[in-house]
Amino acid sequence: MTLNELRYVVAVAQELSFGRAAAKCFVSQPALSVAIQKLEEELGAPLFERGKSEVSVTSVGARVVEHAQRVLEEAARIREIAQAGRNQLAGPLRLGVIHTVGPYLLPDLVPALHERAPLMPLEIEENLTDNLEAALKSGRIDAAIVALPFDPPGVATQMLYEEPFQAVVPLGHKWAKRRSVRPDELAGEHAILLNVGHCFRDQVLDACPELNRSAAAITRTNSLETARNMVASGLGITVLPRDALTPKYHSRLIVPVPFARPAPSRRVALASRRSFPRPEAIEALRAAVADCRARPRPQAG
Repeated sequence: MTLNELRYVVAVAQELSFGRAAAKCFVSQPALSVAIQKLEEELGAPLFERGKSEVSVTSVGARVVEHAQRVLEEAARIREIAQAGRNQLAGPLRLGVIHTVGPYLLPDLVPALHERAPLMPLEIEENLTDNLEAALKSGRIDAAIVALPFDPPGVATQMLYEEPFQAVVPLGHKWAKRRSVRPDELAGEHAILLNVGHCFRDQVLDACPELNRSAAAITRTNSLETARNMVASGLGITVLPRDALTPKYHSRLIVPVPFARPAPSRRVALASRRSFPRPEAIEALRAAVADCRARPRPQAG
């Protein structure tokens, strides 16, 4: 069996069509069909059921496809290792970012990294911390920007920056003219928080454990921007990280209110596998984030 044959098998499983799979692999349909038939004969089992107008994957075929994908990923990784030996800043860098960082960092990070490494485009995946951890371990991504603590085995982390939180209230709220609020005061308000699975939610609850009370009035959402808009509509109050409160995200219908010192905050870090063969790429990414942070970041108010 060859890598090309495995590539054809995966393509047919994805497309459920020999014709579309052949086009995807840039070969003729007869050549692809012959290659797959040869592999089926070698394995002694059919991988696909062929109908007049449809193709389906057999139970054996599904297992073969799963392993073929892994083999192809490992083969691609070998090429990456070889390429990294020549120029670590050439070729895509697969970056995962948590949802509560991505919208506020990536618009500045992408051009900043391009200035430092023009031959290294970012392939970006936004996801929850647990999913990014799994992707990092499996090699689906090369690095991740997450909030600490984050210490899976075999993973190195570098702190990028610390980001304080602020309470956000509707215009006309009783706190709108206050200079600061205490985290425990949130327990008396209708709070809008992220859903379970978001590390930012956990950090807010750590700062204000009273919100864990069963009687606490809480609305849940999957997006900080939705939370912001809910506050603007007068539904309640929320907590946002500093980068979500810069002027470009400002709304005249909300008022950010700082927390009394010591204000709750989070530490944002860059994580990568210790075995990743392109340390210069990770350093370029870290430096590009530092470039973004060095620019003036006026706050909305």
